[in-house]
Amino acid sequence: MKHPQSKTIRHRQTGDTFREHSTPIFMTSSFTFENAEHGRALFAEETDGNIYTRFSNPNITEFVDKMTMLENCEDGVAFASGMAAVFGGFAGLLQSGDHVVSSRSLFGSSHQILTRILPRWGISCTYVDADRPQDWEAAIQPNTRMIFVETPSNPGLDIIDLQLVHDLKKEHNLILMVDNTFATPVLQSPSEFDADLICHSATKYIDGQGRTIGGVICGTKELVKEIRFFARQTGPSLSPFNAWLLSKSLETLHIRMQHHTRNAQQLAEKLDGHGELESVRYPFLKSHPQSELARRQMKAGGGIVTFTVKGGFERAKRFIDRVGMASKTANLGDTRTIVTHPASTTHSKLSDAERLQVGISGGLVRISVGLEHFDDILADIEQALERSK
Repeated sequence: MKHPQSKTIRHRQTGDTFREHSTPIFMTSSFTFENAEHGRALFAEETDGNIYTRFSNPNITEFVDKMTMLENCEDGVAFASGMAAVFGGFAGLLQSGDHVVSSRSLFGSSHQILTRILPRWGISCTYVDADRPQDWEAAIQPNTRMIFVETPSNPGLDIIDLQLVHDLKKEHNLILMVDNTFATPVLQSPSEFDADLICHSATKYIDGQGRTIGGVICGTKELVKEIRFFARQTGPSLSPFNAWLLSKSLETLHIRMQHHTRNAQQLAEKLDGHGELESVRYPFLKSHPQSELARRQMKAGGGIVTFTVKGGFERAKRFIDRVGMASKTANLGDTRTIVTHPASTTHSKLSDAERLQVGISGGLVRISVGLEHFDDILADIEQALERSK
């Protein structure tokens, strides 16, 4: 098989014990040894096999194998959530005294890890604005160990030049970690830019149906070995059932992303210039300041559209209250269209100044465009804009 979508559907970790067509769920805490020597060899890592589900499990291995194939990486580790994966990438590799250079526009919890948690252990961070690529070089210090970027960013849809950060990481011998959650491996391949680590909140498009949470990091064998050691000792384990769900979800990822992006592109184009909106942002919209860059490193613009309503915070609240079909929740990447107000939910722990630095105003609304018929999505957004005046 040549194509990733075929491999994702057909890959199986286990044999056909009962000639089952779908991979069974291995809901077990531990695995038995053939004899004492087999147990010794497993713990000594002289042979492959499962010991304990905190370490590995056939369902988790199948999910990770699929993700590493899709991201064109050597190895991977699954986590209980996307934030556990992000933290695992930091905690598994960084030491006291290390420094991280990061894109400024990040998911709120990633920002909190970098600014409030890692500094407890003497790990510092310098942010670089997406619209100031010339600042990356100046941000690098003698103790810089890692570059971390989220592209497209949540929720501002900033695009980071992966070729630029690749060149810097190569010149300064740094680790490059890319959060590829919004694009997914279907739309963007950080491995083409020699990213050392690629992380995902699998809760989003990987699952795609709002059913579970999970995370994964894919990357080089050398770095993943260190992250796996951290995860094995500290226990942020993905459950077999959740791994099974995520593995099955990957079978429809390519077709779902095609429909998400088609609906999102249409919605952005229809809303661009709308009289009740101050601005509309979407990576492949011509008005996006980094549209050309997005088109160079992404196959399509993704499933997220953001816009700023006229009237600020109170108007945004009225708009959200008046949507009918769309769901009001903080998740994204679902089959169902979702509206979110980042300033009061996902990024509420940031200060007003921090939110404005990454373009999150009180009037900003994030739309995770679902798989419903486009006409129904558009009609719901338009009526909510009209009724929220």
